[in-house]
Amino acid sequence: MLLYLITYDIPVNRRRKKIADLLEGYGRRVQYSVFECILTRDQYTELQQRLKRHVLPAEDSVRFYPVSRHTLAQVETWGGVPLTTAPGSIIV
Repeated sequence: MLLYLITYDIPVNRRRKKIADLLEGYGRRVQYSVFECILTRDQYTELQQRLKRHVLPAEDSVRFYPVSRHTLAQVETWGGVPLTTAPGSIIV
């Protein structure tokens, strides 16, 4: 499993709502258009396929940032919800 930071900028309310609802099924919203999702490779592939049905690349922007274990330990969080971590993982 790997942590993905997924962000979006969708100008159309209806599409934005569908994408947000979809992402909520895979992870946790940490800001209005930012989600942290801990996914297996199969879940990641499934999520991308499902998102493709709603995203219009000419108008929308969706970005997927994989966060490795090495860089996860370097993440700083100021306020808001704590960083999402995989079960059994520890951040020092």
